[in-house]
Amino acid sequence: MEIKILGTGCSSCKNLEKATREAIAELKLDASVVKEEDIVKIMSYGVMRTPALVVNEKVVMYGRVPSVNEIKELLLK
Repeated sequence: MEIKILGTGCSSCKNLEKATREAIAELKLDASVVKEEDIVKIMSYGVMRTPALVVNEKVVMYGRVPSVNEIKELLLK
């Protein structure tokens, strides 16, 4: 599973990365996490508000920081 955190480095982006890594650990998933900070690449996903969570190249959430439990649900879909 490939997971991307889209964001320019703001505190919300960092919080999303931390919560995502925690969710992955709790679920014991084999996943790689990439932090994408290049605004052109972020825009290529059609995301207008960051942070955003991308799982296997599909945007599953953007514009807010979900709870660890919400992230776990998104990762299991």
